[in-house]
Amino acid sequence: MIEYISGELVAKHPTHVVVDVGGMGYWVHIPVSSFPRLGEPGTQVRLFTHHHIREDAEELFGFATSEERQIFRYLIDVSGIGPRLAQGILSGLPAAPLCEALVAGDLATLTRIPGVGKKTAERMVVELKDKMAKLIPAGSGGTAPIAASSADDEAVMALVSLGYTRFDAQEAVSAVRRRGGTDLPLPEVIRAAIQAAR
Repeated sequence: MIEYISGELVAKHPTHVVVDVGGMGYWVHIPVSSFPRLGEPGTQVRLFTHHHIREDAEELFGFATSEERQIFRYLIDVSGIGPRLAQGILSGLPAAPLCEALVAGDLATLTRIPGVGKKTAERMVVELKDKMAKLIPAGSGGTAPIAASSADDEAVMALVSLGYTRFDAQEAVSAVRRRGGTDLPLPEVIRAAIQAAR
Protein backbone atom coordinates (compact mmCIF):
# COMPACT_ATOMS: atom_id res chain seq x y z
CA MET A 1 0.00 0.00 0.00
CA ILE A 2 1.32 3.46 -0.90
CA GLU A 3 0.51 5.77 2.02
CA TYR A 4 1.64 9.02 0.42
CA ILE A 5 3.73 10.40 -2.40
CA SER A 6 6.15 13.26 -1.88
CA GLY A 7 8.25 15.08 -4.46
CA GLU A 8 8.39 17.93 -6.95
CA LEU A 9 5.14 18.97 -8.57
CA VAL A 10 5.93 18.83 -12.29
CA ALA A 11 2.47 19.44 -13.75
CA LYS A 12 -0.82 20.50 -12.17
CA HIS A 13 -4.29 20.14 -13.68
CA PRO A 14 -7.74 20.17 -12.02
CA THR A 15 -8.11 16.39 -12.18
CA HIS A 16 -4.52 15.14 -12.14
CA VAL A 17 -0.96 16.06 -11.26
CA VAL A 18 2.47 14.70 -12.14
CA VAL A 19 4.90 14.33 -9.25
CA ASP A 20 8.62 13.67 -9.71
CA VAL A 21 9.87 11.24 -7.07
CA GLY A 22 13.54 10.40 -7.43
CA GLY A 23 13.53 10.92 -11.18
CA MET A 24 10.29 9.01 -11.80
CA GLY A 25 7.15 10.90 -12.79
CA TYR A 26 3.95 9.65 -11.16
CA TRP A 27 0.58 10.52 -12.71
CA VAL A 28 -1.82 10.99 -9.80
CA HIS A 29 -5.57 11.54 -10.18
CA ILE A 30 -6.93 14.22 -7.85
CA PRO A 31 -10.40 15.60 -7.13
CA VAL A 32 -10.97 19.25 -7.99
CA SER A 33 -11.25 19.93 -4.26
CA SER A 34 -7.53 19.14 -3.80
CA PHE A 35 -6.40 21.35 -6.69
CA PRO A 36 -6.33 24.75 -4.90
CA ARG A 37 -4.43 23.32 -1.94
CA LEU A 38 -1.44 22.31 -4.01
CA GLY A 39 1.43 24.64 -4.84
CA GLU A 40 2.57 25.63 -8.30
CA PRO A 41 4.73 23.42 -10.55
CA GLY A 42 8.31 23.40 -9.29
CA THR A 43 7.33 23.29 -5.62
CA GLN A 44 7.41 20.31 -3.28
CA VAL A 45 4.15 18.49 -2.65
CA ARG A 46 2.89 15.63 -0.50
CA LEU A 47 -0.31 13.80 -1.41
CA PHE A 48 -2.09 11.16 0.64
CA THR A 49 -2.72 8.33 -1.82
CA HIS A 50 -5.01 5.46 -2.64
CA HIS A 51 -3.50 2.83 -4.95
CA HIS A 52 -6.25 1.23 -7.02
CA ILE A 53 -5.43 -2.02 -8.84
CA ARG A 54 -7.63 -3.53 -11.54
CA GLU A 55 -7.03 -6.46 -13.85
CA ASP A 56 -6.09 -4.14 -16.70
CA ALA A 57 -4.62 -1.09 -14.95
CA GLU A 58 -3.14 0.47 -11.84
CA GLU A 59 -4.15 3.98 -10.84
CA LEU A 60 -2.96 6.30 -8.12
CA PHE A 61 -5.42 8.74 -6.55
CA GLY A 62 -4.06 11.59 -4.46
CA PHE A 63 -5.58 13.93 -1.88
CA ALA A 64 -4.44 17.11 -0.17
CA THR A 65 -5.65 15.83 3.23
CA SER A 66 -6.03 12.45 4.89
CA GLU A 67 -9.68 13.30 5.66
CA GLU A 68 -10.41 13.75 1.97
CA ARG A 69 -8.79 10.39 1.24
CA GLN A 70 -10.89 8.74 3.96
CA ILE A 71 -14.07 10.11 2.42
CA PHE A 72 -12.93 8.77 -0.96
CA ARG A 73 -12.37 5.32 0.59
CA TYR A 74 -15.79 5.38 2.21
CA LEU A 75 -17.33 6.29 -1.15
CA ILE A 76 -15.71 3.42 -3.08
CA ASP A 77 -17.02 0.98 -0.47
CA VAL A 78 -20.56 1.86 -1.55
CA SER A 79 -21.98 -0.54 -4.12
CA GLY A 80 -21.90 0.97 -7.60
CA ILE A 81 -19.30 3.63 -6.83
CA GLY A 82 -15.85 3.15 -8.34
CA PRO A 83 -12.76 5.34 -7.95
CA ARG A 84 -13.55 7.59 -10.93
CA LEU A 85 -17.10 8.29 -9.72
CA ALA A 86 -15.77 8.89 -6.20
CA GLN A 87 -13.29 11.37 -7.68
CA GLY A 88 -16.18 13.01 -9.52
CA ILE A 89 -18.28 13.19 -6.36
CA LEU A 90 -15.50 14.98 -4.46
CA SER A 91 -15.01 17.26 -7.46
CA GLY A 92 -18.70 18.14 -7.62
CA LEU A 93 -19.14 18.66 -3.88
CA PRO A 94 -16.23 19.40 -1.50
CA ALA A 95 -15.67 17.30 1.60
CA ALA A 96 -17.45 19.45 4.19
CA PRO A 97 -20.75 20.00 2.29
CA LEU A 98 -20.66 16.38 1.10
CA CYS A 99 -20.48 15.16 4.69
CA GLU A 100 -23.29 17.53 5.66
CA ALA A 101 -25.49 16.33 2.78
CA LEU A 102 -24.92 12.68 3.69
CA VAL A 103 -25.58 13.20 7.40
CA ALA A 104 -28.73 15.20 6.61
CA GLY A 105 -29.93 12.71 3.98
CA ASP A 106 -30.10 15.57 1.47
CA LEU A 107 -30.87 13.61 -1.70
CA ALA A 108 -31.57 16.76 -3.72
CA THR A 109 -28.00 17.98 -3.22
CA LEU A 110 -26.45 14.56 -3.78
CA THR A 111 -28.32 13.90 -7.02
CA ARG A 112 -27.04 17.18 -8.48
CA ILE A 113 -23.60 15.56 -8.62
CA PRO A 114 -22.97 14.12 -12.13
CA GLY A 115 -23.24 10.33 -12.15
CA VAL A 116 -25.22 10.14 -8.90
CA GLY A 117 -28.81 9.11 -9.39
CA LYS A 118 -31.48 8.75 -6.73
CA LYS A 119 -30.72 5.10 -5.95
CA THR A 120 -26.99 5.75 -5.64
CA ALA A 121 -27.66 8.77 -3.42
CA GLU A 122 -29.95 6.68 -1.21
CA ARG A 123 -27.29 3.96 -0.89
CA MET A 124 -24.70 6.59 -0.01
CA VAL A 125 -26.90 8.00 2.76
CA VAL A 126 -27.76 4.59 4.21
CA GLU A 127 -24.18 3.31 4.16
CA LEU A 128 -22.27 6.50 5.00
CA LYS A 129 -24.47 8.65 7.23
CA ASP A 130 -23.02 7.37 10.51
CA LYS A 131 -19.44 7.27 9.22
CA MET A 132 -19.61 10.83 7.93
CA ALA A 133 -21.12 12.08 11.19
CA LYS A 134 -17.91 10.97 12.96
CA LEU A 135 -15.57 12.38 10.35
CA ILE A 136 -14.39 15.98 10.54
CA PRO A 137 -13.34 17.02 7.05
CA ALA A 138 -10.53 19.44 6.39
CA GLY A 139 -11.32 23.14 5.85
CA SER A 140 -12.05 24.38 2.40
CA GLY A 141 -8.99 26.61 1.97
CA GLY A 142 -8.84 29.66 -0.24
CA THR A 143 -7.85 30.11 -3.84
CA ALA A 144 -6.70 33.09 -5.81
CA PRO A 145 -8.64 34.09 -8.91
CA ILE A 146 -6.97 33.33 -12.23
CA ALA A 147 -7.50 34.68 -15.71
CA ALA A 148 -10.86 33.70 -17.18
CA SER A 149 -9.48 32.39 -20.47
CA SER A 150 -6.99 30.11 -18.70
CA ALA A 151 -9.67 28.98 -16.25
CA ASP A 152 -12.07 28.25 -19.12
CA ASP A 153 -9.59 25.93 -20.84
CA GLU A 154 -8.74 24.15 -17.61
CA ALA A 155 -12.40 23.86 -16.62
CA VAL A 156 -13.37 22.36 -19.98
CA MET A 157 -10.49 19.87 -19.74
CA ALA A 158 -11.55 18.90 -16.22
CA LEU A 159 -15.18 18.34 -17.26
CA VAL A 160 -14.12 16.24 -20.26
CA SER A 161 -11.96 14.07 -17.98
CA LEU A 162 -15.01 13.63 -15.72
CA GLY A 163 -17.05 12.23 -18.63
CA TYR A 164 -18.66 15.22 -20.34
CA THR A 165 -18.41 15.76 -24.08
CA ARG A 166 -16.24 18.71 -25.09
CA PHE A 167 -19.29 20.50 -26.51
CA ASP A 168 -21.30 20.09 -23.27
CA ALA A 169 -18.28 21.14 -21.21
CA GLN A 170 -17.75 24.29 -23.26
CA GLU A 171 -21.46 25.16 -23.10
CA ALA A 172 -21.52 24.68 -19.32
CA VAL A 173 -18.45 26.87 -18.77
CA SER A 174 -19.87 29.54 -21.08
CA ALA A 175 -23.13 29.46 -19.10
CA VAL A 176 -21.21 30.10 -15.88
CA ARG A 177 -19.46 33.09 -17.48
CA ARG A 178 -22.72 34.50 -18.82
CA ARG A 179 -24.18 34.40 -15.32
CA GLY A 180 -21.42 36.68 -14.07
CA GLY A 181 -18.84 34.16 -12.90
CA THR A 182 -15.93 35.99 -14.52
CA ASP A 183 -13.80 36.26 -11.38
CA LEU A 184 -14.40 32.80 -9.92
CA PRO A 185 -11.30 30.73 -9.07
CA LEU A 186 -10.87 27.59 -11.17
CA PRO A 187 -12.38 25.05 -8.72
CA GLU A 188 -15.50 27.20 -8.40
CA VAL A 189 -15.77 27.54 -12.19
CA ILE A 190 -15.68 23.75 -12.46
CA ARG A 191 -18.25 23.22 -9.71
CA ALA A 192 -20.59 25.82 -11.19
CA ALA A 193 -20.15 24.29 -14.65
CA ILE A 194 -20.99 20.84 -13.29
CA GLN A 195 -24.24 22.27 -11.93
CA ALA A 196 -24.93 24.06 -15.23
CA ALA A 197 -24.40 20.86 -17.20
CA ARG A 198 -27.06 18.93 -15.24
